[in-house]
Amino acid sequence: MALADTECGGSGCGDSGSPFTEIIELNVGGQVYVTRHKTLVAVPDSLLWNMFSKKSPKELARDSKGRFFLDRDGFLFRYILDYLRDLNLVLPDYFPEKSRLQREADFFQLRDLAKRLSPRVSKDNSISEEISHSDTEEGAQLCGSSVGMETLRAMSITGAMRSPSLDSRKSGYITIGYRGSYTIGRDIQTDAKFRRVARITVCGKTSLAKEVFGETLNESRDPDRPPERYTSRYYLKYNFLEQAFDKLTEVGFHMVACSSTGTCAYTSNDPNEDKIWTSYTEYVFCRD
Repeated sequence: MALADTECGGSGCGDSGSPFTEIIELNVGGQVYVTRHKTLVAVPDSLLWNMFSKKSPKELARDSKGRFFLDRDGFLFRYILDYLRDLNLVLPDYFPEKSRLQREADFFQLRDLAKRLSPRVSKDNSISEEISHSDTEEGAQLCGSSVGMETLRAMSITGAMRSPSLDSRKSGYITIGYRGSYTIGRDIQTDAKFRRVARITVCGKTSLAKEVFGETLNESRDPDRPPERYTSRYYLKYNFLEQAFDKLTEVGFHMVACSSTGTCAYTSNDPNEDKIWTSYTEYVFCRD
């Protein structure tokens, strides 16, 4: 897309006297964003404010199409831009990238945003957790007797052995799929030539997929899917099936079914040429 001249001296400028146009295109880590100049300078003394108010367009790096270039995480920049629009932080219900977003906020010198993203730490330097009011009342009632003390001690031991996250885990299914191909010569004794797995896909409920795979899940093809909706567009950032199976097993999933289909074709019209087999395989995992 052809860009208008980003150096401005007329009515199209973002602010009076600014050398930048009102509408600015950015290339952030390969992701293209279009926004207003006033949005980029919404937070004084931030990195973007310095770039687009203290510098001229000629001083800033650009890509081959003339967009201003920033070598940062293009996926997380959407949240930086959302924050700059109204200075409010709104994240999805399940957002495992909070620590990485805090790092981006620090880089862009958005101090208030970084503060909101930082974990709350108590006086004993441990991350604070909410305590159920009913649990504290029950504990107070039990403390009045020796039996109560023994019960509390047993409850604390049981609580230490059992992670709260295990109790709140949701049941459901996750399907892992991959496409593979290999070549076999006309002589059946010839060794097969296998190609590596190009991509491991993940199908299932969004919240379950994010719980299991966390930051190793690539959401770029379906980035804003609500947690209770289903998707078949996620895939993993690695190509080892065993690694995916280990992740699923660690959080209580077990395999309940698998299926595979394959097709065969010659690489040319010559029947003496090697055959190429392509296959698609799915593994279904369940957690009760």
